[in-house]
Amino acid sequence: MLAATAHAQNSATPAQLPGKVGITQKLNSQLPLDTIFRDENGRAVRLGDYFHSGRPVLLNFVYFRCPMLCPTVLESLTNTMTEMRGDIGKDFDVITVSIDPRDQPKTALEKKTQYVKRYGRQSAWDGWHFLTGYESGIKRVADAAGFEFAYDPQHDQFAHGTTLIIVTPDGRVSRYLNGFEYKPRDVRLGLVEASAGKIGTLTDSVLLLCYHYDPATGKYSRIAMNGVRAGGIATMLALGGFIFVMLRSERRNAGTSGH
Repeated sequence: MLAATAHAQNSATPAQLPGKVGITQKLNSQLPLDTIFRDENGRAVRLGDYFHSGRPVLLNFVYFRCPMLCPTVLESLTNTMTEMRGDIGKDFDVITVSIDPRDQPKTALEKKTQYVKRYGRQSAWDGWHFLTGYESGIKRVADAAGFEFAYDPQHDQFAHGTTLIIVTPDGRVSRYLNGFEYKPRDVRLGLVEASAGKIGTLTDSVLLLCYHYDPATGKYSRIAMNGVRAGGIATMLALGGFIFVMLRSERRNAGTSGH
């Protein structure tokens, strides 16, 4: 599902660009953890270096020169994580991958400094990673995650969808939260599921019973709770009907005995 697509005004539409643009949900897909990137300090790293902590990961794709949607996505994600219980670098990690191979570690460091400062928790410095890389490596990870984008040479911009991908501690795609506005509840429940309850509390477990993840919308809804309510109403109606029948039968028997 393509929740939102960013491309230059008056530029070619995604259908006219070379390559497909959209989000293809590849649940349980294994990310290629041996892919090489550069971190914000310019060091060569493997994607798998960030999957040794046993924590789930939030993965998103942007590009650092983006004049349109990407800053909005990063601002929204930062605001959401600020409102959540749990800390980056303690309860979960975040990986932001640039889809533009021309982006450099220097710019990645600037972005990291900006958003970690806005987040306001020191642990995020070790838990939020801004990565750049070669085109082949970027495409390899993006393809595995179902993130499809295309370059518009006429306007020197990328057309791309927006989604937040929740990944298990061993690097498998668990959930997609589509769009660029993320509810803290949705992200929290996704992390609980991805980590097999390792960061969940009893309250989170109860919430998981009350909410159901809908892949079509990329959101958690109260479908499960509505089912419980519907079942409760049906039970009450059945019980009420049974009591009515029994009382009516007793009255008939009493009337027959009187005669």
